[in-house]
Amino acid sequence: MTSNIIYQGNLRTRMTHLHSGNQVITDAPLDNQGLAQAFSPTDLVATALGSCMMTIMGIKARDMKLELTGTVLEVTKVMASNPRRISEVHVTIKFPPNTFSEKDKIILENSARTCPVAHSLHPDIKQDITFNW
Repeated sequence: MTSNIIYQGNLRTRMTHLHSGNQVITDAPLDNQGLAQAFSPTDLVATALGSCMMTIMGIKARDMKLELTGTVLEVTKVMASNPRRISEVHVTIKFPPNTFSEKDKIILENSARTCPVAHSLHPDIKQDITFNW
């Protein structure tokens, strides 16, 4: 098993990562009867895209002897209705000052765009990715 989830009531769950014991709480969003005091499940999906992109770029950068510490990702989730679903995820990646070559940038961008979460999301979900070098 990867994790377990316990329903806490009032549209809240507590998830535990079994290997580490780390926990995450989710709440339903305000626009879906929730308190929005934590990530919603759809927030986690959108945020997982950015986190996965950064992780895969980090692996590639380490292999290339490049430093990405301080890179910031801003994630915006867009919801649609009928059925309620994620329709778009916008990720803006802001890199700290660097001297990366154009080749380095292409390799890192390709790494981000081909991360496992990007490949796992339904093709109808628009992934709008911006790289600010």
